[in-house]
Amino acid sequence: MVLGQGSGFLLQSAYFILIARLLGPYEYGLYAGAFALTNIIGQYSSMGSGTVFLRYVSADRQRYAVYWGNILFTTTTVSVAIIAGLALISGHLIGAGSRPILLLGAVANCFCNQLTFAAARVFQTFEQLRITAFLNLATNFARTLAAAGMLVMLHHASAYQWSIATVMVSMAATLAGVVTVTWRFGRPAFHLTQMKHDLPEGLGYSFATSTSTAYNDIDKTMLSHYGMNVANGIYTMAYRIVDVATIPVVAIREAAMPRFFKRGLIGIAGSAELAAKLLKRTIPLGLLAMAAIFLTAPLVPHLVGQGFRETVLALRWLCIIPVFRSIHQMTGSAMTGSGLQKYRTVSQVLAVILNVALNLWLIPSHGWLGAAWSSLWTDGMLAVLNCSALALMCRFAAGILVAGTQEGSRKL
Repeated sequence: MVLGQGSGFLLQSAYFILIARLLGPYEYGLYAGAFALTNIIGQYSSMGSGTVFLRYVSADRQRYAVYWGNILFTTTTVSVAIIAGLALISGHLIGAGSRPILLLGAVANCFCNQLTFAAARVFQTFEQLRITAFLNLATNFARTLAAAGMLVMLHHASAYQWSIATVMVSMAATLAGVVTVTWRFGRPAFHLTQMKHDLPEGLGYSFATSTSTAYNDIDKTMLSHYGMNVANGIYTMAYRIVDVATIPVVAIREAAMPRFFKRGLIGIAGSAELAAKLLKRTIPLGLLAMAAIFLTAPLVPHLVGQGFRETVLALRWLCIIPVFRSIHQMTGSAMTGSGLQKYRTVSQVLAVILNVALNLWLIPSHGWLGAAWSSLWTDGMLAVLNCSALALMCRFAAGILVAGTQEGSRKL
């Protein structure tokens, strides 16, 4: 996973350079605001069916057909409903001029990307991580190729033109992913009763994912809402570079998720032990990413254009985020793997509330700098909350175990 994500790192770096030169700060900010909003909403289009698949098929691989069918049916029907709803209210969310971009973003994020992600989840569940990495790598390669082609032919493109290209690339990746899964593991089966049974749990996973996406992306939507599209382009470029620098941490988390669920079958202690082991790897990676971002930030304007000069300062404010993520991603995954997602969701909801409140307060007066301050406080608080919750649950579980042992001894 790290090797595949590392190759993706190089492609994403090239992609960001190309897309910045193709669009410029204003158009890039316009595109980023619309796609950030659809990325938040898109987390509900699969209704958490990918994570439900990972949890139950990891334990019993005979359930593949039913849960794969659940993914396909749920994602298709719900995404169509979301796109139709956005067509009616899009003008009130982000401005009438961004409506076509928003709808194209909904097709890409709510339908295509969710199905592609679900296909990667299937291979992750069967621990065939080379194919999971390859699917991600192929998608990044296609986007980079499209950006390079448009830059050579057009030199400059609008956010609308790039949105069309994004949808085309996303559809190709989705088709490849769905066909590969079905060819490799078999046809889906559709069992409506099972879908209904899994819906509450899946909705919980979707809600948790949407909160994570919200505190990462709501600031970009708000910058566009306030008409700060140039500031949004500068800030989003910096934030995406931070995302790329966090790839090694995300790769470790994704590779470990099936084992978190397996360890979680014996209780929170098993998942917490795995999280502690992984933190010894992810925290040094987070510190290394922080140092690399801080030192190399001045190179960014030379690569993406002088219109992004302020991205240097934005990167130096945001560079500590990989450290926070290296902590809250592992501790949060331990709770998810143990079936205690609701406690992780509480932490994420509190993070969203803090993020929105800070953005409403800081963005109107400080622009992208206010968004950066908000992101730092949010990721830092989430790291503290997840660590505290995991420690308390382990202590509580240990107390129950000791009490049970003492009661057993008394009876003997």
